[in-house]
Amino acid sequence: MSEKAKNLLALSIVPQALLIRILAGFPDVVESYYSNGVYRFIASAYRYAFGWIPFSVGDIFYALAAIALLRFLWLNTRSVRQRPWMFFREILLTLSLVHLLFYLSWGLNYYRLPLHRNLKIEAEYTTEELISFTEKLIKRTNTLHSALATSDSSAVQLPYSRKEIYQKSAEGYAQLSKENPHLSYSPTSIKSSLFSLPLSYMGYGGYLNPFTNEAQVNSMQVDYRYPIVSCHEEAHQIGYSAENEANFIGYLAATANPDPYFQYSGYAYMLRYCLNEVYRRDREKYTYLTNSLYQGVFENYKETSLFWKKYENPLEPIFKNAFNIYLKANKQTDGIKTYSYVVALLVNYHKNKPL
Repeated sequence: MSEKAKNLLALSIVPQALLIRILAGFPDVVESYYSNGVYRFIASAYRYAFGWIPFSVGDIFYALAAIALLRFLWLNTRSVRQRPWMFFREILLTLSLVHLLFYLSWGLNYYRLPLHRNLKIEAEYTTEELISFTEKLIKRTNTLHSALATSDSSAVQLPYSRKEIYQKSAEGYAQLSKENPHLSYSPTSIKSSLFSLPLSYMGYGGYLNPFTNEAQVNSMQVDYRYPIVSCHEEAHQIGYSAENEANFIGYLAATANPDPYFQYSGYAYMLRYCLNEVYRRDREKYTYLTNSLYQGVFENYKETSLFWKKYENPLEPIFKNAFNIYLKANKQTDGIKTYSYVVALLVNYHKNKPL
């Protein structure tokens, strides 16, 4: 590549960023032409290319990229003083290519229409509506717990291997797609991350690799959440970038699954978000509601908390803050807090579709 071409490509990150900001103002265009158009072909092509491989190709790419970066810095650090533009141009050139590939492969989904507008439901809800929905969610969770646990005070234990959970996770999407074709999920590409131990120390249950469209799950944490975490990452794959929307679509897929363990995972996981919101709004109602929840469900929650406690470390807040900045840079103005905004989708969606 000529020097002029390298310069132009490196500087192209500026018009790229401007174009992204312009598109952010036209979510209808992104929804129609990218999320429900070009992206579907891109995502399918990636999953056909990498989904059949039993290990995470994306994790291998990341490892090789990290090695290549370290090698570049080792070999070229001395040239910073002699040829500063050449050094920084190579970095800018790489960033420009990664930026282009990220938004073309998946990232533009951050700027699609908000899900509540697509579903034609409200974005707000009252405390009374929240409490009413939470009561119903508790009943459903308790009923499933009774069917799956040895006693009301025992945690539900998953009887499946990781591979079996991945295979079953697509069944919920198959059910959803009967009424909502845009939620179809095929071919599949969900795997255990090769970086599950680092993910545990970073505090993450999984992630989507936007460059290979592989759903990555932290395989260290095998508890009641595993099915819905898998469904959450698959929701990212089909084009829902926002965390609250991926949480909601993952919940729909888990609870639509014919397997009761998936249903329990979906209801119990979302119940925790609802209870947290009730606690924030009305402490007395929170106490009343939690008294009606089986102790075994709390045991599942405790199991999850103990797992993450094992991996607490001084660097975890740094990783979380970095992800927070990333989310805010992609139109999720409240960062990590957007995970909990799933409650609004849950409450308003179930006004017309009772549990």
